[in-house]
Amino acid sequence: MRRITRIATVGIASTALALTATACGNKSSSSSSSDKSESKAAIAYDVGGKGDQSFNDAAFAGLQKAEKELGFKGTEGEPSDGEGDADKVQRLTELARSGNNPVIGVGFAYAPAIEKVAKKFPKTTFGIIDDTSKTGKNIANLVFNEEQGSYLAGVAAAKTTKSNTVGFIGGVEVPLIKKFEAGFVQGVKDTNPKVKVLTQYLTQPPNMTGFSKPDLGKAAAQGQLDKGADVIYSAAGLAGSGAIEAGSKAGKWSIGVDSDQYLQKGLAAYKDKILTSVTKDVSDSVFDLIKSVKDGKPLSGEVRLGLDKDGVGLAESNPAYTKMTDVTAAVAKAKQEIVSGKIKVKTTP
Repeated sequence: MRRITRIATVGIASTALALTATACGNKSSSSSSSDKSESKAAIAYDVGGKGDQSFNDAAFAGLQKAEKELGFKGTEGEPSDGEGDADKVQRLTELARSGNNPVIGVGFAYAPAIEKVAKKFPKTTFGIIDDTSKTGKNIANLVFNEEQGSYLAGVAAAKTTKSNTVGFIGGVEVPLIKKFEAGFVQGVKDTNPKVKVLTQYLTQPPNMTGFSKPDLGKAAAQGQLDKGADVIYSAAGLAGSGAIEAGSKAGKWSIGVDSDQYLQKGLAAYKDKILTSVTKDVSDSVFDLIKSVKDGKPLSGEVRLGLDKDGVGLAESNPAYTKMTDVTAAVAKAKQEIVSGKIKVKTTP
């Protein structure tokens, strides 16, 4: 699998790639661009890069699956620290020019860049995860009902807490993460109105480092622990790993996000205190888009996944969680009522 960075994309000296250190380096290898018959697909990572144990790694898993099952050659593009839309345009342009199809931007921050680049490469399919604002015939908008999975996390937190205080940590206060907060708070309050929810965002836009700095997540979690929280749900990408560390060391529960974080090797030291995770099937959405291109019927427009299609859900990998039958029963009931329409989950707090 080929890896590219911003430096490789534009071919000039640039700012040091601070995030690629956490994303397993910026090593790249040549691909057979001269082989016109070779099927190639690319993903361009969001803030935090590969190795975030969460959102980006879920996308990578989908690319890996396409390599193994569909015979595609994968290319990965890393973000640089503090980059702007112009950097993303250059990265996506290089990926498309190199013959990758599809080219997938991991995260809503790629929307403006994909809108521009997709027009230049009408025969290439572009995917954008977590955004519906930019559309086109060759753009697939891969989106999820995060608020629904977060509602289930709220139910689990309210049923698990002993202190009647739980926490929510958002990476950056943007509409997408507000959906996580809204669902979580509603799930908590619908289950037990007496439970207090502490909410904190790590940064405000345009500062997106709240998704990439574990020390910020750790400090925020410690603050909530000090206020009595004994279950903390973080929707903060790589920064969430810091919150999980703080919770584990305090002997309190954490709820992960995007990937099943109980299974992430980088979090193995803390997994016993990862109660569950709100999962988004980013992996299969990436794979399905690549497969649609291979099948000659590329996906286009909004592709939305919710609880009804298991596009979001609550992980059950921790044996401690599965033994909490009152919790799992409450979560199962809530899921059924959301799917049936009996429960309407809010998308804003």
